[in-house]
Formats: sequence, C-alpha cells, structure tokens
Amino acid sequence: MIVRFLGGPLGGRVLTTTGAPWAGGWLSAGGAGWGLYIPVHRDPTTGVVLAEARVTIPRRR
Repeated sequence: MIVRFLGGPLGGRVLTTTGAPWAGGWLSAGGAGWGLYIPVHRDPTTGVVLAEARVTIPRRR
C-alpha cells in the first residue's frame, strides 16, 4: 500500500508499506489510542491512500 501524506509534519512524503498483517494502529504515536494521520481517500484502481493530519487531539478520559 502507498500512503501520501497531506499537510502536517509529514506533508508531501510518501510511505510504502507491505501487505503483511500488522498489529499496530493507523500511524499512532507511541501508546496513544489515536492516529497522527487519518485516511481520507483510497483510489480503488491504484490502491494509493491519501492521509490528512489529524487537527484535533482526542481528550483524555
């Protein structure tokens, strides 16, 4: 899978991942239960995923 980052500290970068199973979250920071980026679109033809930086940080409970 290819992920293109839009905005934020990784804006303009491209990440290529393998299709192997992964137990982690979606680009999460350390032990945080939320992702730094969220997937917003996946092109069904090429499989490329566009990811935007998460603007708000979830509140602690």
